[in-house]
Amino acid sequence: MGEVRKIRTACRSCHGGCGVIAHVKDGKVIKVEGDPDSPYSRGTMCSKGLAITQLAYHPDRILHPMKKVDGRWVRITWDEALDTIATKFQAIIEEYGPEYIVVGQGTGRDYESHLYRFANLLGTPNVLTAGHMCYVSRVSTSLITCGNLPVADYNGGPKLIVMWACNPLWTNPDEYRAEWFARAFKQGAKLISIDPRKSYYAGRADLWLQIRPGTDAALAFAWHYVIIEEELYDKDFVKNHVHGWDAFKERVKDYPPDKVQDITWVNKELIRESARMYARTKPAAIHWGVPTEQTNNCTDFTRTAIGLMAVTGNLDVPGGNALFVNPPTRTVAEFARHKDLSKEARAKRLGGEEFKLGARVAFINPKKAWDSILYGEPYQLKAGLLCGTNPVVSRANAREAYEALKKLEFLVVIDFFLTPTAELADIFLPAGTWLEQNHVADNWKRHGYVFARQKCVEIGEAWQDHKIFLELGKRMGQEWWDTVEDALDYLLEPSGLTWEEFKKKGYLQGENVYYKYKERGFSTPTRKVELYSTILEKWGRDPLPKYVEIPESPVSKPELAKEYPYIFNPGLRTPNFFHSANRMIPWLREIRPDPIAEIHPETAKKHGIRDGQWIYIESPRGRIKQRAKLFDGIDPRIVTAEHGWWFPEIKDPEHGWDISNANILTDNAFETCDPNMGSTNLRACLCRISPCEDEE
Repeated sequence: MGEVRKIRTACRSCHGGCGVIAHVKDGKVIKVEGDPDSPYSRGTMCSKGLAITQLAYHPDRILHPMKKVDGRWVRITWDEALDTIATKFQAIIEEYGPEYIVVGQGTGRDYESHLYRFANLLGTPNVLTAGHMCYVSRVSTSLITCGNLPVADYNGGPKLIVMWACNPLWTNPDEYRAEWFARAFKQGAKLISIDPRKSYYAGRADLWLQIRPGTDAALAFAWHYVIIEEELYDKDFVKNHVHGWDAFKERVKDYPPDKVQDITWVNKELIRESARMYARTKPAAIHWGVPTEQTNNCTDFTRTAIGLMAVTGNLDVPGGNALFVNPPTRTVAEFARHKDLSKEARAKRLGGEEFKLGARVAFINPKKAWDSILYGEPYQLKAGLLCGTNPVVSRANAREAYEALKKLEFLVVIDFFLTPTAELADIFLPAGTWLEQNHVADNWKRHGYVFARQKCVEIGEAWQDHKIFLELGKRMGQEWWDTVEDALDYLLEPSGLTWEEFKKKGYLQGENVYYKYKERGFSTPTRKVELYSTILEKWGRDPLPKYVEIPESPVSKPELAKEYPYIFNPGLRTPNFFHSANRMIPWLREIRPDPIAEIHPETAKKHGIRDGQWIYIESPRGRIKQRAKLFDGIDPRIVTAEHGWWFPEIKDPEHGWDISNANILTDNAFETCDPNMGSTNLRACLCRISPCEDEE
């Protein structure tokens, strides 16, 4: 029997950072368990992390580079793969320019610093991420509003938690671990849940506001209305630390609770009661989720929500929404060398003038890429490199994404499996899982930590993403290091630690300081919380936030609603899948073998739909089928569905990507996006339902 070694590392099966102890025997990970010494996760792990061995050693995982020859995949060496990519990219740069290459990522595997460094040194401004509608959108809006991302300070002892469009027990999103929220709630914190569906904790909250999907900004304004009308705001903070208060108060007058009741479907008295509870309970923390960003009101909700934190005295205070200090490491921006991308290159960024706030944080709206490929507007992208992303399933108007990627002249995909997107590639590069990488994990987050993710094993010929960008970059003549570990030494340099020293230490935490604004103000042009944005004003945009009706709703499209009478609310999370990942993992697929659409029993009865029956869901853009789950915790006017579905067990190259894919139904038209960020309106469009004749 071989000896079992225990290696401390950090998970990245979802948003990452949880401490893990990996048990390694004979060069193979045989088990993982939560690390009780982790200050971040305290020994807890979710189902996705616990199933990592089934992913890492899955028989369908691709463990060697491949190229497509006459429509079939052929195994090649790393040298051939990288030389082929470098030669093709260099030819495109010489004939057209680097902007004709798009580099893309999904939610990410902590390689953002390396991917952006590669793109910036390549000279392309066209980086396609999920950030335009997920997390980075709230970060960029927070930067222009209060200078940093406000994070719910669960460890600071909140007396009230506002859980706004988020279910951390299932998602462990971004800065947060489920354990943090569960512990604070167990210790007696009050809870306001704002959610269209009755989740586990919505049913246990002190107040549950069952909001119409996409109307969060209107509700936030109504809270401001009550807080101002009843003078529940912190007058000293507003006087000394808020810019544009008088103008903002005038805008708030447009959103009295009786009007917002009609917009949001939340009773006006419940609006008042919840606003009072939030304003009067100190400290109180708002924890908001990605549904608030995946609408045309993304920027303005974030600005208005930060306004609530600020005017009630809950910003940068213990137990409120803290502005955490990063650990002493190089930032992603510094490592990525964003400043090296020339002004001329930035001017060629697709959609840069239209979505200025998105361009400010260096990414593009996906439809800008699709239009470029399909229609040559304003120029035609020739090649792409996609890392850890499956846009055929994860992007709105999925059929358009599919047609665009299929038309691209040269496509490289870095991933674990041949996903529907990877099947469209010319070159496939096998990525290492988090068990197969060394990295300073979570260095892009704003919770004040970084963690040592230590390589536990090597599997096949897979390389960690960081090594792929490093080696490809060197072949392109870029400035990189000899090894991944050398690059990590550079990243850690401000801490005075080398990678070898850091991995023994395990983690670093930034200094936890509150009330920083009292000495130096906020990191905005006015040094105040800008409810009236001087940056947006400079760009010729509305400097004040507002609510704009969802582009496709019973209110904005009453005639269309006669044909498609229900609000389609996709994106329903489960604890076992991470967007389009994990459908091939036995443990996780056993939990959820089929895609689920929740409909109210009254709605089901109206259409003759039985619980568990396959149903069609149809929008003006297409039709899919999912299995009905009757659920009285949603409004009868809403159909809630899961996203991210494809079927790895279907062995043809399309893998059933168009059978149950919720994004076939969603829209990506520019007029439906957030005008500043380019956020795609994913969370609310119109649909109709019917029983499915095909029960298989």
